[in-house]
Amino acid sequence: MSDDSIRAAIKAHLGVNLEWLAKTREDIVDADLKIVDPHHHVWDMPGNRYLFDEALADFQSGHNVVATVHVQCHSMYRAEGPQEMRPVGETEFVNGVAAQSASGEYGSTRVCAGIIGTTDLMLGNRIQPVLEAHLQAGGGRFRGIRPTTAWHESSEVRALNIPPNILMHEQARAAIKCVDDLQLSLDLWVFFTQLDEVLDVCRAFPQLKVVINHVGGPVGIGPYVDQREAVFKEWRTRIEALARCPNTVIKLGGLAMRYGGFNFNKLPAPPSSDLLVEKWSPYIDVCITSFGPQRCMFESNFPVDRGMCNYHVLWNAFKKMTRPYSAEEREFMFSKTAAETYKLTI
Repeated sequence: MSDDSIRAAIKAHLGVNLEWLAKTREDIVDADLKIVDPHHHVWDMPGNRYLFDEALADFQSGHNVVATVHVQCHSMYRAEGPQEMRPVGETEFVNGVAAQSASGEYGSTRVCAGIIGTTDLMLGNRIQPVLEAHLQAGGGRFRGIRPTTAWHESSEVRALNIPPNILMHEQARAAIKCVDDLQLSLDLWVFFTQLDEVLDVCRAFPQLKVVINHVGGPVGIGPYVDQREAVFKEWRTRIEALARCPNTVIKLGGLAMRYGGFNFNKLPAPPSSDLLVEKWSPYIDVCITSFGPQRCMFESNFPVDRGMCNYHVLWNAFKKMTRPYSAEEREFMFSKTAAETYKLTI
C-alpha cells in the first residue's frame, strides 16, 4: 500500500476536536473493574497524532485499564526494502512503545502488551517470511494480523479502493493457512455485507481464532441512510450465523466510526454515556446474546472513535450496558476474553 493510500485511509476517519471533547465529563462508573482494551492504535499523521503520551492520557483517565492491544493502522511502515516487508516497521515501532510502557516509569497500564500487525493476504504462501519477521520484531508481543479487507460497492462507504471478495481468493486462503499453522490469530474488519465471507473462512479453518472487529460492521451511511432497521435485521442474521462457529470471538465497539452514521460529532457537546447506551445497546445485546460473554470483548477503537466521544465516557457506557450480567460474565467481557484471545498475562 502506497504512502498516499495510507494517508487516505486515516483521513477517512473523523477529525478529533479536543476543545469539543472537553465539554463532556463524567464520574467514573465501577472504577475498580479491570479492563484490557483489546483494540486501539498509535500513529503520527499530519494533524492526527496519537502516540504513547496521548494514548496513556486516555488509558489513565479514570478507568482501571491494566493492558492494551495495538491493532494495525498503516503506521510507521519501513520506507525502504521489499514492499511486502514494509508493514513490519509498524510492529517494530509499536514494540518500542510497549517497551517504554513496560519500564514501569509511566504507571501500571501495560500499553501495547499485544500487537496485531498486517500483511497482504494476496501474497499467498509467500506470507510466511513476513509473519516470521513480525514475530521477531514484536519481541514476544506479536499475536496475529489484521489484513485490509473492508470493501463495499459504494464509494460513500469504502475507505480504500481494494479488490472485492479478498477473503474468497485462493491466495488469501493459502496465506490464512500460514497464519493458522503459526497459531496466530486473524482479526477481521469487514462491513456487515461481507460477513458471509467471514463465515466461510471460519468454517474452512476451524482451529483458527477469528476475531470479528467492530460488532461486525453495521453501516448507516451512503445507501443505508434511513435504513437502520433493515440493516439491523440483516446484520443480526449474519451475526447469529457467525456465532455458531466456536472459533470466533467478537469485539464490542467501533460504533463511533463514521460508518455507523450516528453523527455524535455533530452535537453541540460530546454524547453522554447514557446516550451511547440508548443508541448502541441493541447491537451490543445481540452480540452478547449470540456469542455469550466468554466470546465478547469490549474495545475502544481509539483514536478513531475519539472523533465522536470521550474515552472515559465510552467505557462508562459499556459498563452501564452490562449491569444485568454477573461479576464473572463482566470479567470476561472487560478483560478475560481479551487476555485469553491475545495470550496476555494480567
